[in-house]
Amino acid sequence: MALALAFFAVGLGSGAAGQSQTEAARAEGKAFGSDVIGKAQTAAKTAPTAERVPGFGGTPSQSTLFDDPDAIAGQAASAASTNQAYATVRSSLDQRPRIAVEDIEATIARGRTISDDPKTYVSGMSVGGGQGSCRELPPSSGVDGTYEATCNDGVALEQRTASCTIPLSVSVTRTTGYRYWCSDFNAGFNRVDDCSLFEQASCQRTGSHEGRCLQGGGRPPYRYCTEPGEPVAELLCDSEVAGGTLKGTEVRSSVSERRDESGCAGLAGDASCTSTAETCTSSDPVTRVIDGVSVTKPCWAWTRSYECHKAVPAQNCDALEANKDCRFAREECLTDEVPCPTRERIYTCSVPGGPAPEKQYVCDGDIYCINGECETIDRQPNGEFKDAAVALNAASQAGKEFDPANLTLFKGERETCHSKVFGILNCCAGKAFPLIPYSQLLVTLGCDREEVLLHQRDAQGLCHYVGSYCSDSVFGICVTKKKAYCCFESKLSRILQEQGRPQINKPWASAKKESCKGFTIDEFARLDLSRMDFSEVYAEFQDAAKLPEELGTVETMQRKIADYYAVNGGGR
Repeated sequence: MALALAFFAVGLGSGAAGQSQTEAARAEGKAFGSDVIGKAQTAAKTAPTAERVPGFGGTPSQSTLFDDPDAIAGQAASAASTNQAYATVRSSLDQRPRIAVEDIEATIARGRTISDDPKTYVSGMSVGGGQGSCRELPPSSGVDGTYEATCNDGVALEQRTASCTIPLSVSVTRTTGYRYWCSDFNAGFNRVDDCSLFEQASCQRTGSHEGRCLQGGGRPPYRYCTEPGEPVAELLCDSEVAGGTLKGTEVRSSVSERRDESGCAGLAGDASCTSTAETCTSSDPVTRVIDGVSVTKPCWAWTRSYECHKAVPAQNCDALEANKDCRFAREECLTDEVPCPTRERIYTCSVPGGPAPEKQYVCDGDIYCINGECETIDRQPNGEFKDAAVALNAASQAGKEFDPANLTLFKGERETCHSKVFGILNCCAGKAFPLIPYSQLLVTLGCDREEVLLHQRDAQGLCHYVGSYCSDSVFGICVTKKKAYCCFESKLSRILQEQGRPQINKPWASAKKESCKGFTIDEFARLDLSRMDFSEVYAEFQDAAKLPEELGTVETMQRKIADYYAVNGGGR
């Protein structure tokens, strides 16, 4: 800057001699430069061919030098005296302007004068005495990116938990029993009834005892019995038996029990309800007195739980429909059923923007001086620089991501996350939301750590959303879905995959089957990068000039002039 100002001072001190010639030469130079730059830009965009090389007509005469490189020096020396281009270069070197030492000293003196009071000389002034101008660069044509948000429309599974109680019903029944004795043999000798008398009666044998003694010590009654008679059966009958000899009556108590499941009949008969558990809810005390009879049971009542499901119409797309930054893209069925019970609606949304970027400018007013003659350079933004930068980066990235085993480029990794259909838990937030510092909370709520990492990679623009599919269904209704993504090493790789696949007719597979394969070498060679929109990554490559906060301030001028003299020693 200080050197330019010094030349500026020299230009102001020069006379007007030869000014018309200078102006003419300047105009001619500008015209020549404008013509050449247009041709250069056209040539850079056109694939080179032999026909475009001037003077090329088959085998060039210089091809004989391939086998005799030493002949080049001889031919060059011979052509030096007659070649117009060589003569022009030599003439330029011989006739170039020379700057006298005293002029340099005078320039330095003027520079010191400007350094002492720069505001008087250069504040806000360009070479023509007018105010310099700066043009604000337009914002990037792209945005921070887009993401695909989803919602569901169809049938939801309404889930509820129900329970019922099953009490133990215990009753005591008292009946009168009729006691009889009988004998199958020698009933008369035993002085009891014959057992055949009780065959048709409702009786049960409760015991037996020995019959009358047949033989023993002494005369009857024997002091001791050595041969007892036939045993006598003891019977207890429900009613009196005609012809039988009643020995007495007894009162009997019988205990009966049953589980009363009438309270669960409705839930058990509902096909949409499934029993899940049964627990004892009444066991203290275990022994209870029922109608004067002590009854011991480990459990006296149970509670049975049921999970019930009901299909109801549902949709959760209102928020996306109302979002002005989202537009409907397509609709897909979460299952393979026909007709489709639940559909996923996909919207393409703009990623919420962060803080506004700093303004960037390109300025004219740059001063270029030769031999005391100064010219203001009008700088125009180069609209092709960003495309060239992206193309070079794509080539560099291709080298980094080349898979020698499979001979493929830009291979991705398949990753999935899950969310509840019409539910609250969503482990697939993605780039729609900023990076969440509370990742441990998501893990606690039921998300895998891999899903949290996927969320972060997607938020950084590294993942392509492939689609969703139902991963869990109940009674034919999808309750959990998984989203499939292909994640790449860089944002550029993702864009190449997204925009390159349609060019070579290589669609993404279904969400269940997509494996995120890369491009083969042949496929990548067929891609036309000029047809792709890389606006999302321009900011990563474009380095535009920025104005200082106070353009042309005295402090900045003084610092730059001081730096110049510090480097160049003040000309002494």
